[in-house]
Amino acid sequence: MDFYFKEFEHRKPPQPVPYSMSRELLYQYLATCNLTLGIWYLWWRWTYALNYDAMWFSFPLVFAESCAFIGSVLFTFNLWKTKDEPKKTPPHTINECVAKDSPEGNETRPISIDVFFPSYDEDPDLVRLSIEDAQTIRYPHDIEIKIFILDDGKRPAMKALAEEMGVEYITRETNIGFKAGNLRNALEQTYGDFIVICDADTRPFPTILEHTMGYFRDPDVAWVQTPQWFFDLPEGERLPNWLQRKLGNWAAPFGRGFEKFYGPVKIGEDPYVNDPQMFYDVIQRRRNWVNASFCCGAGSIHRREAVMEAALRSYSEQISKEHKEIEKQIRKITKEKAVDKDVSDNLRQEIIFDTEFTPYKFHVSEDIYTSIVLHSDTERNWRSVQHPEVESKMLSPQDLQTWTVQRFKYSGGSIDIFLNDNPLFKKGMNLKQKMMYGASFWSNLSAIWNIIFLTCPIIYFLTSIAPVSAYDVTFYLHFIPFVLTAELAMMVGTWGVAGYKGKTNFLSFFPVNMRALWTVLRGRKISFPATPKERQDGFFGHLVIPQKLVFGLSLFSMCFAWFSYFTGMFGSYSIGGLVFNSFWTINNMMAMWGMIAAAYWTPPPADKKQEQESEELEYGI
Repeated sequence: MDFYFKEFEHRKPPQPVPYSMSRELLYQYLATCNLTLGIWYLWWRWTYALNYDAMWFSFPLVFAESCAFIGSVLFTFNLWKTKDEPKKTPPHTINECVAKDSPEGNETRPISIDVFFPSYDEDPDLVRLSIEDAQTIRYPHDIEIKIFILDDGKRPAMKALAEEMGVEYITRETNIGFKAGNLRNALEQTYGDFIVICDADTRPFPTILEHTMGYFRDPDVAWVQTPQWFFDLPEGERLPNWLQRKLGNWAAPFGRGFEKFYGPVKIGEDPYVNDPQMFYDVIQRRRNWVNASFCCGAGSIHRREAVMEAALRSYSEQISKEHKEIEKQIRKITKEKAVDKDVSDNLRQEIIFDTEFTPYKFHVSEDIYTSIVLHSDTERNWRSVQHPEVESKMLSPQDLQTWTVQRFKYSGGSIDIFLNDNPLFKKGMNLKQKMMYGASFWSNLSAIWNIIFLTCPIIYFLTSIAPVSAYDVTFYLHFIPFVLTAELAMMVGTWGVAGYKGKTNFLSFFPVNMRALWTVLRGRKISFPATPKERQDGFFGHLVIPQKLVFGLSLFSMCFAWFSYFTGMFGSYSIGGLVFNSFWTINNMMAMWGMIAAAYWTPPPADKKQEQESEELEYGI
């Protein structure tokens, strides 16, 4: 069977950004300047620049600025330092991977590794490609590597595929716990010392084990996460071709003329901003130095001992928590200071009987949840490693509906952990680790203040009421240095990785984020939908109605304000306020436009792709 991504098989993954001490020091200098100026700016905003005649407007904005600054502080700390884990030679026997005083410290048996491919409704031919690549995994020593298809769909075709390819097949009667339950079921039936977690579409490279297993020579390393790389990201369509396809042959020369002046322009390049390089090569990689990089599922390698210890710890904590809550209710009803010991013991036994032991938390964000449990284990002091090189390839969401479902799941899961089981208030992790996890959780709350940032210029344009005391020279002297150093620090700190589309996407993401937050606040569970591996047909304009509304209101209000200023028809606008809010509004509109365009994006026809490739050769690209 031919898949849409067949034409992308030749693509090579990006290399990790090389470490530069001079660039790191420059970033730290700029970031320090930015945080200092940020504190100065916010102090001035709170003490001198509030519009006391419109506190209903002024206070929300300074509140949003303060919340955003907290996020900047956490993100600055996240990017502060790069410290890759030293690479070591791959181990051969189990005693090379455990502490000398452990029960296996003297065992010389070869290590064993299980490779898991959880599946639910994916096409067997898609899984076949993943298995074929997994069978090419090499290792410098003679060890046991077993490949397992974990079929939650209970499909005869998948079982036949496993038999045909000579790999193991595991299924179960129910789908309880979804992917987490599927993995738990597999753990109960396998015995490998280490486990490679893949998705059904994960295509591991032959080097994945020989490049990562050396980290496990440290007996405290619980898991290694490798970067996820989507090899099917749309490369975009050249502007002349896009204009010709949309408007006709007459429009192509305009596109060529624009490119002569501006350079090559591609429409539809990574329309959903799926490229994860910023996350893995910058955010995750720079958490190694404080032992706070977390597991992201596919492409990760786990020590079985750590997974089981995390399960036992979580199981014990859950029982103790429920036991305390029920005893509290009993004391409240009986008015007694303490519950009878026999009653308490019987109660604990009942809770143990009713509580299911699971190596993977039945949670939509089971990966980060398990990471938190292991990083909080003060007795064992487990460590994690973010490996810098890409060691597998996988598929990205190909339509806005799939992308939205996936992002809603990620955001909702993180918010649920933050509000209901917050690791920041638990013992175990040190302050640096808590700050790293805090950065992740805080970013998922950003929709609250992003909505304020999107609406403030609209309100100003429609009312001529300023949210600050005045858009005067003093305002610009405080604001411009703060923003300028922020942009410079971000540019240096993320050097080598494209970041602008990610920032605008973060702003336009607010409806999904707000829906996830509202779902969690209402006490509803985030569902576990499987991500489709094929593009869903149709356009998805209904998913971007909030972005359309913001775009339309921003454009209308800006035009209205400038017209009113020049005609004197309405309001008392200042030129400083109009200029500042116009730049602000244009930035907001550009962010919204990216998401709106993504809703209507479709892959260019195959013949147009061929024309584009030949034209790119002509341009020398």
